[in-house]
Amino acid sequence: MTTDAAIRPRRAELAGFLKTRRARLSPEEVGLPPAPRRRTPGLRREEVAMLAGVGVTWYTWLEQGRPINASGQVLDAVARTLRLDRAEREHLYRLAEATPLRAWDAATAVSDAVRGVLHGLDPMPATLINSRFDIIESNTAHLSLFAEWHALPCVHKNLLWCCVTEPRAREWFLDYEREIPYLVARLRSSYGRHIGDPSWEEDLRRLREISPEFAELWSRHEVAEPRDRVLRFRHPAAGELTFNRTELTFPAAAGLSIAVYTPRDGSTRERLRLTRTPG
Repeated sequence: MTTDAAIRPRRAELAGFLKTRRARLSPEEVGLPPAPRRRTPGLRREEVAMLAGVGVTWYTWLEQGRPINASGQVLDAVARTLRLDRAEREHLYRLAEATPLRAWDAATAVSDAVRGVLHGLDPMPATLINSRFDIIESNTAHLSLFAEWHALPCVHKNLLWCCVTEPRAREWFLDYEREIPYLVARLRSSYGRHIGDPSWEEDLRRLREISPEFAELWSRHEVAEPRDRVLRFRHPAAGELTFNRTELTFPAAAGLSIAVYTPRDGSTRERLRLTRTPG
């Protein structure tokens, strides 16, 4: 059992963290009119609460480190308002003792053999994923290919989230309109084995809330099994690239697979080297 003496330092850390994140934002940065001179820098608690859509008293208690329940939905709103990056979001969740952004980070054990296959596939892009499309690990070629994919910081590290929440995805992913419904149908098939799992349910709730497109596709209840795919991407340095996408599974690593992107033609194979990032 966690004692109050053990909880107090965590609450104090949470209080200090929220205060400093609030202090670094000006009213102008979040779309509020310029404020007269203030005794302390940054946003007021009332302004954070208003922008996040939560009660002023609730947010004040959260920032004071009081013992209150903080749902993932409300913490998401606070995180967006304070413009937290991935590391900051995860820190907020840990301090608030809420469901983390990703439950697989600490729980998923990846053997050296699987890692060896993943990185041995280079220079072909490859990424290790689970049945929810969380990106567990990627090889250098995959990291280079998608290095400039995000206009905003990547928070979720998930193939599907990276598509439906990225404004530029349709510019890069030339088969977007065909492939996103397929990925959602794949996710629905996997969900059948995880119904009621709090981590899955929270993930799906968030994604439906963030992406009306996903919500509509999810409501169709379509399902699909893994199939080899032909995918085309437009890369800013290499131009249009066409790949055969294949998934490798491992009997000893249930639920994990490696998605491999093999150049489909000589032109793609030659220009793939142009995606490599320096270093």
